[in-house]
Order: sequence, then structure tokens, then C-alpha cells
Amino acid sequence: MEGRARAWLSGVCEPGDEGAWRLVARLGAEGAVEAVRRGRVPSGLGITERKLAGWRLRAESFDLEGVLFLGEKVGGRILCPQDPGWPTTLDQLGESAPLMLWSRGCGDLRQLCLRSVAVVGARAASPYGRRIAAELGAELAERGWTVVSGGALGIDGEAHRGALAADGVTVAVLANGVDVPYPPRHEGLFAEIARTGLLISEWPPTAHPTRPRFLVRNRVIAALTKGTVVVEADLRSGALNTAHRARDLGRHLMAFPGPVTSVMSRGCHGLLRTTPPTTRLVTCTDDVIEEVGLIGEGLDRPDDSPALPRDHLDPDSRAVLEAVPATPAGAPAHAIAASAAVDLPTARSRLSLLAATGFIDRTRTGWRLRPTP
Repeated sequence: MEGRARAWLSGVCEPGDEGAWRLVARLGAEGAVEAVRRGRVPSGLGITERKLAGWRLRAESFDLEGVLFLGEKVGGRILCPQDPGWPTTLDQLGESAPLMLWSRGCGDLRQLCLRSVAVVGARAASPYGRRIAAELGAELAERGWTVVSGGALGIDGEAHRGALAADGVTVAVLANGVDVPYPPRHEGLFAEIARTGLLISEWPPTAHPTRPRFLVRNRVIAALTKGTVVVEADLRSGALNTAHRARDLGRHLMAFPGPVTSVMSRGCHGLLRTTPPTTRLVTCTDDVIEEVGLIGEGLDRPDDSPALPRDHLDPDSRAVLEAVPATPAGAPAHAIAASAAVDLPTARSRLSLLAATGFIDRTRTGWRLRPTP
């Protein structure tokens, strides 16, 4: 009954409404349903008569049984705060926390979000942003991280596709019912996400998105994950709303820089300019994992500097090579051994090796560096 009551409230009270949350906290879900139906709610909860009238009007046309049937038809499930799979990080949203979630797919949402990163950005993404998002999604998935995004066109879609391409897990947080393919061109993408990951929403099946619902949805993306990465965003992008939510929740906030001439990176650059700094500049997946992972995770990455032939030499060979002069006359083996602080047999064997591999040449009086072409 608890799940049915919360499902009814999800279709009657708009998600994110603090008055609805306080009503459930006071009366319980079933008590809240009865109070709304009677049109009598306790005072002091911030629920105006106008709001209550709106809820009752919506209740007249809300078909709970039909919604439950459609949800079950697409494999949807109801997830409530008392369920084992409920991510407790959502409770940090306080009075704007979700009353329940509709989920479609496989996997335990709580477990999936223990190692998760939100990847968000512009819908009208540039080729640069799309590439970064796809690579980031794939590389995070390969490292065992769940990629969370909003299922929208542009950066969101590319991040989801990248994770799927790497046989990883991704979660799409929707601003509409889990049975509604929005945007329509992502119908196939959502089906694939549901097959291996999860589609989740606070709105019941058949619900369609509105502009305000996207902003309400963003708080869930921020709360579910360890950190949020903004790949591309203009100054009025909804991704910045997610970023601000993540910052307010104390989550790691990261942004990729872009060309200074690109309007699609103005939002990222704005985040990076904030004082005091609250956004970390990242340029690769290792940077992201270094931020959100356990202490030391991501720090074992290889040096990004280009490798030189001498980098592959053993320590004694490098020491001997450093001691070989570049002068035409060169230096004898005993002098090179003393300079390199190795014994004479070691110096001789390494000099022969270095000559064979093209680092040095033998002269009449000793050894010298081979001139660079």
C-alpha cells in the first residue's frame, strides 16, 4: 500500500514540491493521500488552498490503475525510500527529496550509484564536446564507474552511448515517464539503457516533460552521484543548474575547458572562474577519477610526456650515457666510469651496448656521443 500511495502522489503532486514532502513526513504516504482527497491538510506545511485545489483537480483525472498497468507493461518498478535499493544520498536533498522513483531496467540503483559520475552538458553540443563526452563515458565505464546523465540530445546522449559501447552501465534520469521516449530519436538508446542499466523518473508512466521538470530532475542527477562533470555548456544551459545543485550538495564539481571562441564552453569557463574556486578543471578521465575516487585512485596513470629512446635504458646505461662527452675526441672508458660512478667492467659493457644501439661512437681516444642528425 505504501508504494501505491506514493505512486498516486507522484501523479497528483508535482515532484520536488516541499509541501508534499512535509505532508508525507507528517501523515505518512497513505495519510497524505486521504488528506488530499478530503481536501483537508494540516496547517503549517506551506500548502496553500490554491495548491491543494490544483492537486485535487489533477487527482480527478489521474488513473493510478492504468499507470501501474502501463508501468508493468514496460518492465517498470516502484522504488520507495524504505526499499533496500533506495540511494540514501537522495535524502540529502531534504524537503525536496523524491517521494519515490519509477525505474525501468535491471540493476540495483543504490549499488550502481556507489561508484557513479554525472556527465552533463549542452544539447546543441559541438563535435568537440560530443567526442569528449563519448570518450569520457566509455573510459569511466571501462574503469567500473556508472555513468549517469539525463538522456537528452547532445552531451547526455553521447555519454550514455560511450558507456554502452564499452559494455558498461549507465543510468538515465528522465523528466518524463519511463515509458515515454523523449527525445523521440533516443527511443533505441533508452531501450538499450533499460536492457543493461536503468531508466529512472519521479514522474509516472505516460507523463511528458515540461521545461520546469528538466530543472527539477537535475537535482536527482546531482544527488545520486559522487561528482558532476560539465563537458560543454552555454551561459543559460540546464547543465549549469545540475552543476550548482552538485556544488550545493558538496559533491565534486568538474568542467572541461573549451576553445575561448566557442559559446558552448562559456558556461564551463564561468564555472572555472568562480571565486573561491569550487570547480576543478579536468582534461581526461584520469583527472575525473582522481577527484571522485578513493584516495590514490587514478594517481597510477602513466606520465603523459613523450617517451624518448633513452627512457627505455636501464639505470646503469643511462648513467654511463650521461657521462659520455659530445666532444670529437671523446673520453676513455675509465674516465666515463668514474664520472658515472660505476665500476670499469660495467662501464665497458654499457659502452658497447650504447654503441650497438646508436647512442655513441668510438673514437681513437675513447667514446663520444653520436651527433644528432
